[in-house]
Amino acid sequence: MSQNLEAQACQPYPLDPNGFNPNASLPYGCTTEHIRLAMNDFVDFLGFINQQLHTKKLERFESMLMPANFSSLVGEFMITTIPKYCDSLVKNQYHNGHPDLIPAGYFPNNAVQYANSGIEVKASRYLRGWQGHNPEETWLMVFVFDSNRPSDAVKGIQPKPFRFVKVTGASLTKNDWSFSGRSENSRRTITASVTNSGYQKMIANWIYQAPSLP
Repeated sequence: MSQNLEAQACQPYPLDPNGFNPNASLPYGCTTEHIRLAMNDFVDFLGFINQQLHTKKLERFESMLMPANFSSLVGEFMITTIPKYCDSLVKNQYHNGHPDLIPAGYFPNNAVQYANSGIEVKASRYLRGWQGHNPEETWLMVFVFDSNRPSDAVKGIQPKPFRFVKVTGASLTKNDWSFSGRSENSRRTITASVTNSGYQKMIANWIYQAPSLP
């Protein structure tokens, strides 16, 4: 039974074509159709990779990578793929530049270390409490997903297919973030979290919502 569940989990849940919000407001010429196409590319990509891994009796990507690394993979895939469909946006070519997506042709060589123009992209397993490195004025888009983690097997959590749960986005100000510093002896990464005010802005402008699973 476990092997059957593992094989089934290799194929992510398809997107719900009726799950996209026709009233969502997106900047820089981006549309929900661009988002849908990019998300569908990820579903196809992950399904292909996981099925190939399964033929070699290897763990699925989401069960192999550390949770933060897999979240980064989802986010980076979206950053790279959205401009494939939305030609008014490009990936910021500056290493670790902010934001992730910037208006095409607006900055020299499509690269900028820091700017307010563009879209910052995050991927998360959590429905709220999304984090960044600094409180920033930015248009934030978050792709919320559900998937297994490497620790699930030892916890007795059964294999389950990856699925996109929700996509939200809104223009946030610094007041929509709470900053979490650290003590001089701490090695914890400095982070900022979206506050309730930011959450309410983003949830009001939801872009995608998956149907509830039985």
